[in-house]
Amino acid sequence: MTKLTNNQKKFLRSKSHNLKPIVMVGQHGLNESVLVELEITMDKHELLKIKIRMDKRAEKQKIIDKIINTYHAYLVQVIGNIVVIYRAFDEDPQIILPRK
Repeated sequence: MTKLTNNQKKFLRSKSHNLKPIVMVGQHGLNESVLVELEITMDKHELLKIKIRMDKRAEKQKIIDKIINTYHAYLVQVIGNIVVIYRAFDEDPQIILPRK
């Protein structure tokens, strides 16, 4: 899959509504411990909320882009400091996306 469709994003947003942010990126950005925590968490969860505490939008966007590219995830939604990403499990995915 190259991109998520609007219906798939809508479906994932509805699934993420009740989730709490699991990983928090602080003012020091993506350091080694945060990257390790993200890797461990993404092995357990397909849909993930991340809280990014950055004042500058450009820096926050760079962090989001790095997370998406490093972990081959899809960006579902950004609201304020909360980012929702999705990466299906390689084996036995738990979330079945709608086709269109």
